Amino acid sequence: MSKPLPTLLRTHFSALRMLLVMTVILGVAYPLLVTGISQAAFGQKANGSIVKTADGKEIGSSLLGQNYDLPKQNPDDENEQARPDPKWFQPRPSANKYDGKVSGASNQGPNSEDLTKTIEDRRAAVAAFDGVDPASVPVDALTASGSSLDPHISVAYAEEQVHRIAKERNLPVDTVNRLVEKYTEGRSLGFLGQEGVNVVLLNTALAEQK
Repeated sequence: MSKPLPTLLRTHFSALRMLLVMTVILGVAYPLLVTGISQAAFGQKANGSIVKTADGKEIGSSLLGQNYDLPKQNPDDENEQARPDPKWFQPRPSANKYDGKVSGASNQGPNSEDLTKTIEDRRAAVAAFDGVDPASVPVDALTASGSSLDPHISVAYAEEQVHRIAKERNLPVDTVNRLVEKYTEGRSLGFLGQEGVNVVLLNTALAEQK
């Protein structure tokens, strides 16, 4: 008759068996199950909501905003200021230049003189760029979102840009307005927040217009 293992060893072996069982369940089986369900039911979202052009080229994610700027005049000049491209709907400002690896706001409060000056500078620049009265520029054209990655702008800001884009692209204003209406998303759950326009999806559709 074999001698029973000491209590300490039995306790360790029991703990090891539990560790192995839970590793298989929670470290292998559960992730595979969740991944399988997400791929089957929400494949597009689970894979990052990637946006593609008509020819299949990946150009970004509908969940992350991006810049629509003109190419630099001097690519080697790190201090050269970005210039928005008038042929595209412009997103709201970003505190991190829409860098997907760095999510966060500027952390400047309403009493910040720097923020006040930045907003006034943006107001003048946006008004001149879109050819509108500075007093009519929507607030989301002047301030970044909490993450600085929000791809949405207000309906008012999208509508403000319609005439500029129609002129630059030689498109009927009605055509551009219909695109804005098509990519206007309702409130979350029907009552949270405000309606918004996804700039990434809107510009992707705009690029396909002849």
